[in-house]
Amino acid sequence: MAPDISTSTIEERREYIKKTFPCIADSDMCGLCKVFHGKDAATAKDDYITGKRSYMEVSADYR
Repeated sequence: MAPDISTSTIEERREYIKKTFPCIADSDMCGLCKVFHGKDAATAKDDYITGKRSYMEVSADYR
């Protein structure tokens, strides 16, 4: 479960995204770049990492 923005640090949220969406440097196998419209996960989830919006709000952008 993603750390809540009200009780976690930027570093904790960044680490969660890094562990949850690891780049394997093979877009054909992984597909995350396609899901995130050509962005890496940290860029796509930046509003969550910086605490501007919740994880679910940011995730809704990529559904």
